[in-house]
Amino acid sequence: MHADLERLIALQRLDSAASVGQRRLAEAPERETAFEARLEAARQLSAAAKERLTANQGARRDVEKDVAVQQGRLSKFRDQLMAVKTNVEYQAMQKEIEFAQGEVKKLEDAILERMLEADDLTAAARKADAGLATEQKAVDADRTALAGELAALKASLDRITRERAELVASVGQQVLALFELVSKRRNGVAVAEARDGICTICHVRLRPQVFNTVRRNEQIVQCDSCNRILYFTPVAPAAADGVTQPT
Repeated sequence: MHADLERLIALQRLDSAASVGQRRLAEAPERETAFEARLEAARQLSAAAKERLTANQGARRDVEKDVAVQQGRLSKFRDQLMAVKTNVEYQAMQKEIEFAQGEVKKLEDAILERMLEADDLTAAARKADAGLATEQKAVDADRTALAGELAALKASLDRITRERAELVASVGQQVLALFELVSKRRNGVAVAEARDGICTICHVRLRPQVFNTVRRNEQIVQCDSCNRILYFTPVAPAAADGVTQPT
């Protein structure tokens, strides 16, 4: 294989790997935002559950105050009952007492409902808190994994940068200039494999004489359509014959 062509293939692999690594690094803030969104959703569920429980407790206290008011009225009516002088006054007072007792009964029933509801709301609040704690642990683990991934990516990019510099120094200046120009114009992909007479990137069929030249890998050949530098990967004899070698 042409020495510069072989180096360009290696250079393209490094550039493609670097592009993937840089894209992953660039995605880190978005991934961190997603972590925070997960936590915030769990926090909101916990806060909402606690708010419902607090509202229930407040409503129960309000009803208890109403019960105290009605019980105060009952006590007053009973005191007044002892002082009535006529049967009419007695019956009227009895009605007031019965009404107040009915109100107390309804309010006590309401308190019982609030108490039963509070049991469910307390359980829901505890479940939401547990969910928040679980999500916090999961996000912490994901953040640790992300930190490790980013450190590995940075180390890989540093290695790629060093290897690329070594490769660039060994490639002919004219060939390197062509590679850089095509790479800039073609979204970072300057080298493409030619297979079955077709450029595997732009999928345009090559002229037979061009493909025959590419198959030899003895010179720098560009695709007539996308201008990428072409190379050919020979098929191993065993694979070509459909024979599987024993292992």
